[in-house]
Amino acid sequence: MRHIAIIGSGPAGYYTAEAATKQWGDDIRVDVFDRLPVPYGLIRTGVAPDHQTIKAVSLRYEKTALTENVRFVGNIAIGDDISLAELQALYDAVIIATGAPHDRDLGIPGADLPGVIGSAAFVGWYNGHPNFTELHPDLSGRRAVVIGNGNVALDIARILSKTRREFEGSDIVAHALDAIAASRLDEIVILGRRGPHQIAMTPKELGELAELDRAAPYVDPDDLPPLSEDEPLEPGQRKSVQWLRQFAAKPSDKPLRITFDFYARPVRIIGSERVEGVEVERTQIIDGTLSGTGQTYMVPCHLVISAIGYRSAAIPGVPFDEKAGRFASDEGRISVSPETGGLYCVGWARRGPTGTIGTNKPDGFAIIAKLAEDIDSGAIGPESKAGRPGFDALAAERQLDIVTFRDWQKIEEAEIAAARSGAPREKFTLIEEMIRAGR
Repeated sequence: MRHIAIIGSGPAGYYTAEAATKQWGDDIRVDVFDRLPVPYGLIRTGVAPDHQTIKAVSLRYEKTALTENVRFVGNIAIGDDISLAELQALYDAVIIATGAPHDRDLGIPGADLPGVIGSAAFVGWYNGHPNFTELHPDLSGRRAVVIGNGNVALDIARILSKTRREFEGSDIVAHALDAIAASRLDEIVILGRRGPHQIAMTPKELGELAELDRAAPYVDPDDLPPLSEDEPLEPGQRKSVQWLRQFAAKPSDKPLRITFDFYARPVRIIGSERVEGVEVERTQIIDGTLSGTGQTYMVPCHLVISAIGYRSAAIPGVPFDEKAGRFASDEGRISVSPETGGLYCVGWARRGPTGTIGTNKPDGFAIIAKLAEDIDSGAIGPESKAGRPGFDALAAERQLDIVTFRDWQKIEEAEIAAARSGAPREKFTLIEEMIRAGR
């Protein structure tokens, strides 16, 4: 019997667990660890609350979680409750699937002023992540600035723009729903260093902006390149740019405007006690290279949300690529030896925050194929590790309060029962509440 520990219960973690069960069948035991008492990672606390069809992928992970040879081990913090070295001593392989939970540093003066928030924190706040329940973003101002030209920036702008009625069917948490409903915003500016042809926004997410009740997108026609230059673009990118052209051609007089400010590089956050604006440099692209023009202007605002990408959290003793913000590995292999077993990384922890949720499926299967190769070659030692029984003995000795998948199902039942009218659930936002419901 082989024993695998997976750190992280998001998409990468569960796709990897699924791959392991298909590779070895009943001859494998997989323990999926998470520091939270609830599973699914990004699906629960990263995907926008009004994108319920995307969140439905968790039903696939549930099938894997309910098999006899896969176990969810929630409310266990690796590094605090048990060390990585102890896990490696107990399991044949340890696979890091922690995602990229931290924001990339904005890296400009004033970025630490009150009122400047990273997208991981802001998205976590409206999705009910326990770490960000007390964020309390100030939505009393007239203008917010979102820095970034990807789907996360679009999600944030869309969520901030919606009315209470438009959140029907979503699982946005009550504290965020109330705050957004009371917001005084009348403009959200999306700043992007490059132009319309370089955006990382997909057509579906852009199209959603055209369907909002009280908000409408605005694009300056002068920012759009000649129509003939759209032809070389990939089909998806071309559709995205077509949406931008529609926005430019049909300005709206709705009370809240979502302004796309292209060729705009933030250089400084202005403010004394808190953020008062963003100083922006106009940019240009010449022969594919971005450069500044030296022309600057200020965008007054009360709130800045940085959505410029994410980083994995480093683990002491594990090689880490600081520049890329991910674990350093050879296509997912970090280290392999007969004594310590295999240490691997998968998903965003391996490749950085790129691709879709579905990208994690082939990634997980590829890592398990590498693990199988290492076992077959003898690079990983014989079946001698204590595995799950060994961890259970250690957990009992340390009196660790483990949350199982059955406990999670009780938590989920309680959240569904507490849902407001028209919502699928009302999430618990405190770990103590989750554990109490699971018991």
